[in-house]
Amino acid sequence: MATNVIINNNQQSQPPQPQTPAIIAVHSNQWSTGICGCFDDLQVCCFAYWCFPCFACTTTSEFGECFCLPLLDLLWFFTQLVGVSSCTPPVSMSMRVAVRNRYGIQGDMMADCVYSTFCNICSWCQMAREIKRRRQTFTVINAQSAMLPGQNMVMAFQPGVITSQPMINSTPQAVLTTAHVM
Repeated sequence: MATNVIINNNQQSQPPQPQTPAIIAVHSNQWSTGICGCFDDLQVCCFAYWCFPCFACTTTSEFGECFCLPLLDLLWFFTQLVGVSSCTPPVSMSMRVAVRNRYGIQGDMMADCVYSTFCNICSWCQMAREIKRRRQTFTVINAQSAMLPGQNMVMAFQPGVITSQPMINSTPQAVLTTAHVM
């Protein structure tokens, strides 16, 4: 489960200064919410309930795959009506496996198959919540320095890059500078 860690760098020898604590999300190798965790994010569950095809396409797009990929599961559904028996929706299962693998979540394909077959909408909601929570990456720089009167602190952010493969980036994620105000 995802936990929040609060870091406060005030030391006992220094007088207390007004400082906002930095909150860092630490992710583990488990799903951040349960399969029936609809109350963890009602917006996700309501969207899935009222317009599931749009919801599945949006979730797939946010994960970085083709927007129309879940529509192939509709084709699977129609083949079920005709009598061609296949038990697991292929795109739902493959998306669940891909989400689990990308974020290093423990589990196996048997559980993915069961959830995709018997709890399909709940499985998609769980994937959407996980993508939403793991996508919110940020870099916190907490530097304490002696500020002279008349100086302002300026922080410039660069957007992070989300990739499916490991990437080494030598550019800093945030630049901390001091600007002189005259």
